[in-house]
Amino acid sequence: MNNSILIENGTVLTAGKSPKVLPNHSVLIEDGIIRKVAAKNEFAKFAGRRLDASRKVVAPGLINAHTHFYSTFARGLTKTKPASNFVDVLKNLWWRLDSALTTEDCYYSALIPLLESIRHGTTTAIDHHASPQAVPGSLQAIEKAVKETGLRACLCYELSDRDGVQIAKEGLEENASFIRRCQKQNDPCVKALFGLHAAFTLSDATLEQASILGRQLKTGFHIHVAEAKSDQDFSETNHKMRVVERLKKHGILGPQTIAGHCVHVNRAEVDILAETQTAVVHNPQSNMNNAVGVADLIALSGRNVLVGLGTDAMTTNMLEELRVALWAQHLSAQDPSVGFSEVVTALFAGNPRIAGRIFNVPLGELREGCAGDVVVFDYDPPTPLLDHNSFGHLVFGISQAAVDTTIVAGRVLMENRRLTLNIDEQRINARARELSEQMWKKL
Repeated sequence: MNNSILIENGTVLTAGKSPKVLPNHSVLIEDGIIRKVAAKNEFAKFAGRRLDASRKVVAPGLINAHTHFYSTFARGLTKTKPASNFVDVLKNLWWRLDSALTTEDCYYSALIPLLESIRHGTTTAIDHHASPQAVPGSLQAIEKAVKETGLRACLCYELSDRDGVQIAKEGLEENASFIRRCQKQNDPCVKALFGLHAAFTLSDATLEQASILGRQLKTGFHIHVAEAKSDQDFSETNHKMRVVERLKKHGILGPQTIAGHCVHVNRAEVDILAETQTAVVHNPQSNMNNAVGVADLIALSGRNVLVGLGTDAMTTNMLEELRVALWAQHLSAQDPSVGFSEVVTALFAGNPRIAGRIFNVPLGELREGCAGDVVVFDYDPPTPLLDHNSFGHLVFGISQAAVDTTIVAGRVLMENRRLTLNIDEQRINARARELSEQMWKKL
């Protein structure tokens, strides 16, 4: 049978609304979609490609709901002034770095984390891009990297007024043109949102322009919201309202919109996020690294806000982020008994819902009709792996295991821990080093 793969002999973790552990089961993928999950004996006559998952765990591909590919070239960068607060972090590091990026830099800085995502079983990434001196064509450069690596990705350009009127105009057009491109291509693995940096770098006029364009294009937005308290202070001082209230006023919120962070939102703002069905994405490692605080997942989830989990580019390993999110909730609440359900739900239920809204296909679950995005972990459980304790194994066991195989839309991107792509990683890394060194000199 053409375009078909059978993953057999593994222990299948279905995830989804009613997660099951299915020992010695097989997953059949045809034309990029899961067609059947059943016991091995039901596939005796299968004549296509077989992948052996003996003594391994088969799970849905992981989803990163907020990241920044462009940050790759910050690794090892030391030419920055010390930062005593979040705005200093932006001014001393990120706004200097993103302003130095070329279109080629955008391409290579995306390739690296995309390849690393494959190795960590992350099959979908929702990216938020900035390159103020190379805005036009930047999203197509990243799209090229996405298609070469085979992952699913949703892209946007972070519109901002911080670099002046002309660059803001370019940001509006880059978002609009790429959204139109994606709508025309209808590629199941490449989608777009309308990117906005953060409310404190956007004037009312620019927000309104973006809102009008977004409505015309029938798309949602991807924006940082109340990441630091300074965002709220700016909004209340200059606009006489809180950040979420201002975004609602301009029509930015809604079921297709992603609000990154939401560390400093109050009860009224949480209710607005819930009422508008806006998704919130928690990024614990980044928040703690920047010393801005820890989002209250318990309060957000308790008031029916759709909460997901992102990395903000701190890692491509979603199970690493999951563990940190759990420790952060424990520490923030000063209670080691809380947060487990909310954190696990964010990754294994929230992220699939968020991504499903964008890609229009069920993700994050191994059942008939879902996307053929599958990861195989080299994990032979030393204790019973059962329906009721599968998430405990994910947090404390599978998270420490190697990813053996990664499949996206039925395409095997890595098998037996080796990439199957026609990509020369040595050449890519060498060129990335050249480009990053040139970029550092600009700083």
